[in-house]
Amino acid sequence: MLGPYEALDDGRIRFRGNRVCEPVEDVRKLEVPVAKFERRVQDLATDKSFASIARINHRIFSTVHSYFSGRGALFTLLPLVTRMISSPGAVHGKEAISYTTDTCPVTLSWFDLSNPAFLSESSQIYLELALAQPGVDEVYSVYNSFRLEDSDFSHLSEFHHVEFEGRISQQDNLDCAIGLVARIVGDLLEHEEESLAHFLPADRLAGLAALTSPSAYTHLTFREALDLLREDTGEDRFRRFTMEGTFGSWEEIRLTWICGGPVTVSQFPLLEVPFYHAEVPGSDPKVAHNTDLIWPGYREVVGSGERIGGPDELAAKAETFQLPPDDYAPYLQTRDLDGWRRSSGFGLGWERLLQGLLEMPAIWDVCHFPRTHLTLKP
Repeated sequence: MLGPYEALDDGRIRFRGNRVCEPVEDVRKLEVPVAKFERRVQDLATDKSFASIARINHRIFSTVHSYFSGRGALFTLLPLVTRMISSPGAVHGKEAISYTTDTCPVTLSWFDLSNPAFLSESSQIYLELALAQPGVDEVYSVYNSFRLEDSDFSHLSEFHHVEFEGRISQQDNLDCAIGLVARIVGDLLEHEEESLAHFLPADRLAGLAALTSPSAYTHLTFREALDLLREDTGEDRFRRFTMEGTFGSWEEIRLTWICGGPVTVSQFPLLEVPFYHAEVPGSDPKVAHNTDLIWPGYREVVGSGERIGGPDELAAKAETFQLPPDDYAPYLQTRDLDGWRRSSGFGLGWERLLQGLLEMPAIWDVCHFPRTHLTLKP
């Protein structure tokens, strides 16, 4: 199967190796290689991997803009400094909801203002605001994102997002996300095969072609995913309907091996995902109308969802998540606008996709200038 990792029965995540990197028995034990980053300039000049990654990144960039332009989506310039973030509980001292999947943002001072600002960990909220413009039905961005979390084999403290928002249903939104991934893979195979072949042997390159078809995906609800994991492992922890302790990196990787390819997982517990996700009507327990796309032998590379509904639904969610009303006033106001319609959107982690695609051991290996919690070099 494609992908860099295998989730072993003893709990290890094993890197299987590719043409440039030897196998690693447990990538969870990899430490951030600060000394390696400090010699990055020399490596850029001597390691052919980085030139191959540069060509692949350029092709991805071109494909993203071509794909969305073909849909009529408008590229939108957005701020990286904000007071509105996806998971406000922990940073505003509110503990009612503090365990959502997105982590706290990086905090900074902004001139002489008394309140701190945050570096954006997602452009989604501002993309929703951009849809208030008359005649603008789809928008997208390609920007940096920041998370106040320790870096590891699949996390960077600063990374890049491709994000989309449109006045479309969640099913159409998911189709759009899968279509973008398929176009990226197809364009890379057509135009950058030599760069891909620097990392991947011929059989893996041949296997990538299958990911250009929507039929490659297995579609599961979160409950179905837990049931498959329980059946596979015999572990009772998967009886609990929660992401906490039941659905992390090992489980995502294992699930794709069970299914033999890429997987989408939908309908996560409603209060364990960012506040702006809509609820599936009539669900019990309450679940979100959202879907993650998990790359084979790897992790989530796309998160998507339908957005919360009208003013009453949003007001109730704002109370549950204790959104500071002054900070979130622009978002709260959108539902009162004439002509407002519900939207859906997704975010694709650029470095995540690249790591899964090139089957590299750690996410910093696909980044020219990685930013982690331990260093700002080079």
